[in-house]
Amino acid sequence: MKAPFSSYLNGLVPGLKTLVEILSETFDYVSILSTDSKGLAVRISQHSRSVGNKTMTTERGTVVRVYKDGLYSEYAMDRFDPENPGEAAERIRKILEEQLSVLKQSASAVYETEKLSDEPLELLVEKETEELPEDCSLPEIVERLTAISDKGMTLSDNMLDCMANAQSTHICKLFLTKNRFLRQSYVYSEGNVAAIVAKDGQNKFGYKSLSGLGGPELFAGLSDKVEDAVKDADLMLNAERIAPGEYEIITSPEVTGLIAHEAFGHGVEMDMFVKGRALGADYIDQRVGSDLVTMHEGALCAENVTSYAFDDEGTLAGDVTEIDHGILKAGICDALSALRLGTKPTGNGKRENFEHKVYTRMTNTIFDSGTDTLEDMIRSVKYGYLLEGMESGMEDPKHWGIQCILQMGKEIKDGKLTGKVVSPVIMTGYVPDLLGNISMVSTDRMVFGSGGCGKGHKEWVKVSDGGPYLKTKGRLG
Repeated sequence: MKAPFSSYLNGLVPGLKTLVEILSETFDYVSILSTDSKGLAVRISQHSRSVGNKTMTTERGTVVRVYKDGLYSEYAMDRFDPENPGEAAERIRKILEEQLSVLKQSASAVYETEKLSDEPLELLVEKETEELPEDCSLPEIVERLTAISDKGMTLSDNMLDCMANAQSTHICKLFLTKNRFLRQSYVYSEGNVAAIVAKDGQNKFGYKSLSGLGGPELFAGLSDKVEDAVKDADLMLNAERIAPGEYEIITSPEVTGLIAHEAFGHGVEMDMFVKGRALGADYIDQRVGSDLVTMHEGALCAENVTSYAFDDEGTLAGDVTEIDHGILKAGICDALSALRLGTKPTGNGKRENFEHKVYTRMTNTIFDSGTDTLEDMIRSVKYGYLLEGMESGMEDPKHWGIQCILQMGKEIKDGKLTGKVVSPVIMTGYVPDLLGNISMVSTDRMVFGSGGCGKGHKEWVKVSDGGPYLKTKGRLG
């Protein structure tokens, strides 16, 4: 079935259109983003359970953006009476005019920006799903996750706990200007299994996840994850420390996605170009990787948790080729940063929620597939590691350094896996070196979207990333 667009938002439309008309008498540009997103979140362990309806992206509210005399300002509200748009318009007009006046009079440096374009467009997108989170049976989900947790406890003598978590969110967004009337409705879901084991005074955990467009029906796939999560946890109990140094490495699709996100995610967010905080601005049309490296970014380049029809500024979703056979071709951009840089927005303007400002943010960030097999890649390694499992990552867009903390490395000697495991593994390096040494790329590709991404230490949004197996050289410790 199609995920139905919010009846609540449809009920606001006449009043919001009137609000735009009234505010347009004072301001040169007016846009409205209204959201109504419902969800569920279930977390089960051997010691506790939690059932709720709040996820990272559940929200209901409206934000108004206006433009006048080269400056933009915004007003957010969690309630709007469609029967009295004039009352809301007067309150909003007064506050926003005061804000713009303060900006004009302050000694602070401000960006004077052109007016956003307002080309006519009407759009309604309702994506397919089998279930809606607001309509599904919570007791059945609790029962399913409890069975997964109980099963995990039987798979190893070292088990301390097995956690099974699942979330689903029905996103509805409405974007209005004088000339644009855009609506979208879609459902994404995600889940994970985490196995915690203990032996000889140390604890380790194995983690497997799933994510995608669709409703709670996707949770059925979690039962296939528990055995691998327990197996990984037990492997790490017996792992050794790695000797620091540079090695031949093969990155699993999950680790490949982390590299994509950290190396060419934040590093090519073009609001950082405006502020002079990203080295990527100096590398457009220059080589940043081997000929085997091609990478895409955009809501349309994959189907996962952040595959929307339009962004939070009413820009239609895109598919940007960021790297084409090793050459950095483009970054990603929100609408205001695009105006300041003299380029086009790419559909990457995202808000944490209606109360937060827009930043350039990632959607799906993915390396393209190649022509090699994993087996051939392993056979080509004289001495190195197959890296698996992602814990966290950090990047320095100003100097293009990255640090990735990974769960484990599986030793490879003379083209064969030896069975030895090292854990944890910290991979560091200079991005063009890491990508420049890529010599093999597998045919398969996976996409992961079970987490979130912050801008700095805040502004959390959903993202996904991934790719194939990559063979390169990296510094491990």
